[in-house]
Amino acid sequence: MRGVAVAAIALTSVMTMAACAKDSGGGTNSNTGSGAACEFATPPTAPATSNTSSANGAKVDASALKIGLAYDIGGRGDASFNDSAAAGMDKAIADMGVKKENTRELSAAPNEDEAAKQTRLRQLASEGFNPVLGVGFAYAESMKLVAAEFPNVKFGLVDSAVEGAANVTPLLFAEQEGSFLAGVIAAYQSKKCHVGFVGGVEIPLIQKFEAGYFQGAKAAAPKIQIEKKYITPAGDFTGFQDAPKGQEAAKGQIDKGADVIYQAAGASGKGIFSAAKQGGVLAIGVDSDQYNQATVADTKDVIVSSMLKRVDVAVYDFIKAVAKNDLASLPKVFDLKVDGVGYATSGGKIDAKLQGILEGYKAQIIEGKIKVADKP
Repeated sequence: MRGVAVAAIALTSVMTMAACAKDSGGGTNSNTGSGAACEFATPPTAPATSNTSSANGAKVDASALKIGLAYDIGGRGDASFNDSAAAGMDKAIADMGVKKENTRELSAAPNEDEAAKQTRLRQLASEGFNPVLGVGFAYAESMKLVAAEFPNVKFGLVDSAVEGAANVTPLLFAEQEGSFLAGVIAAYQSKKCHVGFVGGVEIPLIQKFEAGYFQGAKAAAPKIQIEKKYITPAGDFTGFQDAPKGQEAAKGQIDKGADVIYQAAGASGKGIFSAAKQGGVLAIGVDSDQYNQATVADTKDVIVSSMLKRVDVAVYDFIKAVAKNDLASLPKVFDLKVDGVGYATSGGKIDAKLQGILEGYKAQIIEGKIKVADKP
């Protein structure tokens, strides 16, 4: 992969860079192995205390708000990106007094046109919902138009920004930082030093996940073999909602010898987990803590971890900031430092030793000693 930095160089001047041997399964990376576990670079030392910021602050009353939520493809129940946003709304109802009857949720359809997105946002704003959240970059163009029509409505936009729109707050994430840690997990969990990545749609946002994953895996095990596959090309967003194609993509990587698969594929991830279970390998989830998601409960035993993209935190914090009339308090980017991304330990497959290694890499990223690329 072009541009994948070996971040371990920044960690120590003396490292063992021993190669994994060659795997007869073949793949996209020339560093193939014989099925042996990786030999690892010297990991950074875990910090004595946490470097993250997680203060909740004083209790806020948001009972006067009417909140509209426009989901991306898959909506509530996708066990991934949208469900994370839904969890943020649910927490606002539980913690801040938001009334369930004062909320409205609408969902996008695959490959719908801009008119449909505009109608959805316009419907929420015209019915008095304020704030209105667009869950996903796909709402950027439509929100630019609709926000101008409703200057008194506060809009929040996950994964994108609208230049020149004062009433649109971008909710952006450092997906590459969390994915770096997913790469470290994959390397340490692999028995063959051979792992895979399946993306839903080949777009810059999902390439951030790919870039961080590759960099983290190679930081941990410099000669690791990594497969990659996107379900659909840019422009075809069905890749986020096609479990059979996700299963097919993952099976192809498993057949080549990959024994840990990281997926950033939305609802298609359900098929990827199924392929992992059928193939007797492990998988890493994305966005939500997928080990605890009911819709993938039948395959949770193969989910070693999930890269947490805390859309729930961003949605909750945005609602809280609107209620306080203090949008300036929101972070510019939800990164490792503010717990905007991270990793899950549900299921007990991340032992204390590996967690210490992960915390060491995490601290180095927060301190700026490791720079994680956001492009492959």
